[in-house]
Amino acid sequence: MVAQKIVSKVEGRTRDLADFVPTSDAHELAHETGRDPKAMQAILEESSKILRRTPAAVIAAHRTGHVLANAGIDASNVEGGEAGRVLLWPFDPDTSARALRSELQKECEVRIGVVIADSMGRAWRIGTLGNAIGCAGVSVLEDRRGLAQDLYGRTLQATVIGIADSVAAMAALAMGEGAEGTPVALVRGCERWVTEEDGPGAVGGLRPIEQDMFR
Repeated sequence: MVAQKIVSKVEGRTRDLADFVPTSDAHELAHETGRDPKAMQAILEESSKILRRTPAAVIAAHRTGHVLANAGIDASNVEGGEAGRVLLWPFDPDTSARALRSELQKECEVRIGVVIADSMGRAWRIGTLGNAIGCAGVSVLEDRRGLAQDLYGRTLQATVIGIADSVAAMAALAMGEGAEGTPVALVRGCERWVTEEDGPGAVGGLRPIEQDMFR
């Protein structure tokens, strides 16, 4: 498991807010939220759609399809963050995960899966969890519908387990969210979910828009 921030830094995704030129949409969003127009422009450039807006957070559909606060733009653990320097997500986290997996497998001569994770909030719960934003060689989902039974012999009808997100959440506890300085975690005991092919990536775990009850 690899923290998004270290991947973004390696890929040169650090930006200064001063470099963003606010559009009329950014000024409108800034007026509605009471926030910096340049920060709003950064969010707009990383988003396909703004879903909710408050002074606390702008909930955006990131251009990769993930929905999260402020399009994943963050200043924590970024040198110069207090002066307006921010970090964007990797341009394509799934592609980043595939490249990282390829290099690690060549170097280590062992089959592994790679998950790139970032912490996200949840609509109906307080607290953030590690979420998979990029994956390679990991079963993103495990569909148990019609394939397993409960303790009383009833066939499961709705159970689809979020494997990649579960791994990300578990590893995030070991890595920490602050000044721990541990951007990588080695997760053992999950061999059954490591795949031969890279797979669809973390986008394979996104709910199709036609099934989304809240947009």
